Amino acid sequence: MGINKKAVAGVVGVVGVAAGAVGAVAAAPFVLTAAGFTGAGIAAGSFAASMMSAAAIANGGGVAAGSLVALLQSAGAIGLSAGGTAAVATAGGAVGGALAGAGAWMQGVFGKKKKALNAAPMPPNSKKHPKNHAKEGSIDTTDDESEDELEIN
Repeated sequence: MGINKKAVAGVVGVVGVAAGAVGAVAAAPFVLTAAGFTGAGIAAGSFAASMMSAAAIANGGGVAAGSLVALLQSAGAIGLSAGGTAAVATAGGAVGGALAGAGAWMQGVFGKKKKALNAAPMPPNSKKHPKNHAKEGSIDTTDDESEDELEIN
């Protein structure tokens, strides 16, 4: 009895989704701070400062309430809201599931078993039938004809 590869792939997918969701929520505060969305405000010279500048120019000098920059700054200052946590978990779960699926696909494509180095070479047109590989002088019991059809001399 072998391993049910579909069941294993399903478990790997569930684990990937869960790991992606938990990992994204745990990493969000660190990622926000690294981007420049800090508790003290937007860090000068950061990616967040570039986003804020672009948003202000686009809106005639100010950052619009509810914009992406405003939401990220709020999350950087006070943490993720319940809705923000759900959104980050959903996005992280989707990424984790996609990566798990891609890994399972790659395992299926590139993880095939290789022939043993000591395996006898297959003669051309052998059709992988055991009788074509019988050793010289051995009795071949794999004949396609039934015993009723054999002629006994």
